[in-house]
Amino acid sequence: VHWHPFSKITMEVLTQNTFALEVLEGLKQSPKTLPSKYFYDSIGDKLFQKIMAMPEYYLTRTEKEILEKYKQQIIHDFSPNDEPFDLLELGAGDGLKTKVLLNELLQENITFTYKPLDISLNALTLLKEDLQAEMKDLPVDIINGDYFESLKKLKEDHSRKKLILFLGSNIGNLTIKEATDFLSQLQSNLNPGDGVLVGFDLKKDPRVILPAYNDEAGITAAFNKNLLSRINKELDADFDLDAFEHHPSYNPETGTAKSYLVSTKQQSVYLRKLEETISFYPWESIHTEISQKFDHNTIERMAERAQLNIKEVYLDSKQYYANYLFKV
Repeated sequence: VHWHPFSKITMEVLTQNTFALEVLEGLKQSPKTLPSKYFYDSIGDKLFQKIMAMPEYYLTRTEKEILEKYKQQIIHDFSPNDEPFDLLELGAGDGLKTKVLLNELLQENITFTYKPLDISLNALTLLKEDLQAEMKDLPVDIINGDYFESLKKLKEDHSRKKLILFLGSNIGNLTIKEATDFLSQLQSNLNPGDGVLVGFDLKKDPRVILPAYNDEAGITAAFNKNLLSRINKELDADFDLDAFEHHPSYNPETGTAKSYLVSTKQQSVYLRKLEETISFYPWESIHTEISQKFDHNTIERMAERAQLNIKEVYLDSKQYYANYLFKV
């Protein structure tokens, strides 16, 4: 990557704005990339709700099936032993699947506090309003922030046992090495007896996987392109969304699904707020997301390296998906 000196105004914006810094860093790389965590603004949140309801997007349905079937067993396997505990969810989203566990915990009169953590304050606010309208007795304490920064705060409270939820195959947004490092970092911030429930999308027929990222209605394409819209709004840029195409791919050998935005022509984009111009050659790509698929051997190796014990594995009827309960 060849850097050139930034103007004074650019440096001021970059030091105050993590979004601007990470977007500019990504667009100046070769090949270009953008962080997938920035999909989720108010429009991105709504589009992702639509994605989860798509017939092609099997992930939400299969995980919900697992939680419905095993909700009592999951709570029993975690075994809070009637002690108050914190149910801390990373990347909570709309809480659709989590409600299955929350209702079960309330029904069993178990004392706990639900602490959803998400990069999107908008999603958290909507989630809290929705949950408290639906479940009057549910104690909710929202945490707005980055996973890795917020994990450090977990060390502070040793008084209550914690069950960490990392659902929705969010771990698939990391490479296998990153996911292993993530689980290691998580383990180092937990105490003996704490639990982690993680959703893993499993390797399967590529003809099932690829349509989940390339639906006929074009919702995933709109979701991907909304990242450019966000850059236009927040950095006063002039991305022409019609000059980019959504392109997904899946490699059955590595289990890696990727999403790209591909420039259909030679063009330049001006980021006015940063006084920076980004050039694209015809069919140049921006890598926007990874959706890793796993097999059981890989997950077992990851757990071993992260020093997490596998307590139980819960599968859906088609064995498309697995929820692993790890104990520290």
